[in-house]
Amino acid sequence: MYTPIKRKKTREVKIGKIGVGGNNPIRIQSMTTTKTEDVESTVNQIIQLYEAGCEIVRVAVPSRNHVQYVKEIVKRINGLIPIVADVHFDYKIAIMVADVGVDKIRINPGNIGGFQKVREVISACKANNIPIRIGVNSGSLERDLIDKYNGVTADALVESALRWLDFFDKEGYLNVVVSVKSAIVPQMIEAYRKLSEKTDVPLHLGVTEAGTPKSGIIKSAIGIGSLLYDGIGDTFRVSLTADPLEEVRVAWEILKALGIRSRGIDIIACPTCGRTKIDLISLAEKVEKALENEKIPIKVAVMGCEVNGPGEASMADVGIAAGKGQGVIFRKGVPIKRLKEEELLNGLLEEIEKIKEEVGYK
Repeated sequence: MYTPIKRKKTREVKIGKIGVGGNNPIRIQSMTTTKTEDVESTVNQIIQLYEAGCEIVRVAVPSRNHVQYVKEIVKRINGLIPIVADVHFDYKIAIMVADVGVDKIRINPGNIGGFQKVREVISACKANNIPIRIGVNSGSLERDLIDKYNGVTADALVESALRWLDFFDKEGYLNVVVSVKSAIVPQMIEAYRKLSEKTDVPLHLGVTEAGTPKSGIIKSAIGIGSLLYDGIGDTFRVSLTADPLEEVRVAWEILKALGIRSRGIDIIACPTCGRTKIDLISLAEKVEKALENEKIPIKVAVMGCEVNGPGEASMADVGIAAGKGQGVIFRKGVPIKRLKEEELLNGLLEEIEKIKEEVGYK
């Protein structure tokens, strides 16, 4: 047993049909990697992301000419998942894309052109009741704050975010989400903790430019996971130099590891040792592969000792405890059948199907 995470209460913002903040679940986001002008590929990738468990998807709008493609993408998706227009540098793009049915606009005020231009973006979004994410980023912090703090610091990121939140407040528009992303994990954690103390606006978490999966997963798990454990954060993206489907998979693993939300199988497996008498690594990989598209939220264990395995993994709904040439299938720590080594995988899969039937899961 453990003490459940207590989330900080933030205000609710509606992004399309779903809510962020308030009493809503922590939402998973990703971003398309296709060329926006390739509408067919972009729509297909958005659908794949939705099916993988993504709840909000961002699409780059690199030029004014791309607004027409975003309009077609929104039309084709038809409300399946909220579409966020990602805009940099040219505030006119944000104004134009606000009229084509997107569910949110993400801007970085630090590179969009100053208060007057942001004011015009606010006016366009207000007219269409579209929320805005104020995306403060370590790579595009305002020059006066860099000078004030002698570089990019957590305090500089927070001051930038609060400056823009104050501006939005004075403009009478707080239909906003805010982020203070950094590629430096300790800096990102510090910035979000400090910002969380000063606002009830929903926070979008992320480690920017996290890198390839090898390092990026670790950075994101530590940065995002630390904040979620503190109860901070309402939505997040795991930014990886990889297929965006991998971002969604990792995001769900972070939520599952913290006991916040569940989707699909949670596999636990022992790390193996000198007592292991079976190729457990290969078996665990086969189990993971066989169950990668399974959506029932149960724990499955793959253990390398049939003497201690069931007890050590008694929290698992079902599992394998393998010995030399054979093993047992167990449920909640209780062995229910003994099988030959080559029968263990299929025996496990059959037991999972029984569990699905018992709970009425389709």
